[in-house]
Amino acid sequence: MSVTSLDPAIAARLKRTEDGLVPAVVQQHDTGEVLMLAWMDDEALHRTLTTGTATYWSRSRGEYWVKGATSGNTQRVVSVALDCDGDTLLLRVEQTGAACHTGDRTCFDAGRLL
Repeated sequence: MSVTSLDPAIAARLKRTEDGLVPAVVQQHDTGEVLMLAWMDDEALHRTLTTGTATYWSRSRGEYWVKGATSGNTQRVVSVALDCDGDTLLLRVEQTGAACHTGDRTCFDAGRLL
């Protein structure tokens, strides 16, 4: 992960995992539909806040990825909020195409457990 330019006031509010990550719940801005969960470090959050395009840290690939850069299924960021504990981000986005890597609209289409 790289050196960040994240605003120090924002960085100070984040509670990260041992590997420096914060979970990001991603929601369709106008319907409230939960689309996916991803991970961000300070640099991914900085890139997201400055570009308006969702950027995440891929734990499996060990690199940053801009949602939709290869698939075309983009996320234009409408807002970013931090929860009361500082340990989870909520991204409200305008999703174009599928949010899930499986091609489903949401990563939560696999079926209800209850």
